[in-house]
Amino acid sequence: MMQTTFWVAIGGAIGSVARYWIALWMVPFSRDLPWGTMLINVVGSFLISFFGTFTIEHGRYPVPELWRIAFMVGICGGFTTFSSFSLQTLELLRAGAPLRALINIGLSVMLCLVAVTIGYLAAEHLNGGIQQVAETQVEEDAG
Repeated sequence: MMQTTFWVAIGGAIGSVARYWIALWMVPFSRDLPWGTMLINVVGSFLISFFGTFTIEHGRYPVPELWRIAFMVGICGGFTTFSSFSLQTLELLRAGAPLRALINIGLSVMLCLVAVTIGYLAAEHLNGGIQQVAETQVEEDAG
């Protein structure tokens, strides 16, 4: 348990720093909408789905559960920014820009669902057709 917690913390630090760097890189593009946060959430959605499906225990490319948890909970958890998305949406609403807030919500949700689907399908294909939800074991372990 302690070793897993340590690696989740290290992964979280890596994910958080990556999120910060991408957010800085995207500042010039994020004047009207928080494109940096949207990009981070889409990439994170793809990565968690792809890695989780690609490395599933009964697939072609299994990795130890510790690595899966460190990546999916640690790195992806530190990287994705749903709380930032929520706050930025509220700020758009408070600034009197409800249409931009709705665009932010719609695009973020749709693009993340597309990314997670593409990640899942790509990994499932590379994994020889293994069909299993990538998060099932992680959620059970965390619960």
